Amino acid sequence: MDLAKRADPSDAAKNQEVIKRFTWEVASINVYLQELRYFWAKALGISGPQWMILTALADLDQGEGVPVKVVSKMLHVDPSFVTTQSKLLEKKGFMRRKTSVDDARIVQMSLTDKAYKQMANLASQQETLSDFIFADFRDRELAAFTAKLTSLKNRLEKACLKVAIDL
Repeated sequence: MDLAKRADPSDAAKNQEVIKRFTWEVASINVYLQELRYFWAKALGISGPQWMILTALADLDQGEGVPVKVVSKMLHVDPSFVTTQSKLLEKKGFMRRKTSVDDARIVQMSLTDKAYKQMANLASQQETLSDFIFADFRDRELAAFTAKLTSLKNRLEKACLKVAIDL
């Protein structure tokens, strides 16, 4: 007899309760992360989504700029949204937009010195806050937890594709 058949039905109900509680905790965490993003964005005089674009560029840019499509995929938003917001960021002096020399349809985005400087001014505050937030985690524990969350994210992505196909 396999484990599924031997499992106590009350265990399945308890498991569903844990999953439900976990889902609500993750939703709550996302709300707090969004509040923090808006705090950092406000410090620069930009919107929360614009802050996310800047941080994505800071993480992704290897010196050649980053295509709009890559940033939109990372942020799970439409490329037209990134295009619109990046033009506003360019007007504020936080970003450069340059047409790719290889393909005129591709726009490469990169941060300006102003953006790097302003973000660096916030870095010590962010580091202090991160130390507080993750105080209960040792480095190895945080790495393991992050790996589990990455695995969960990948499964959720596959589940979404499966549901989309099944409907």
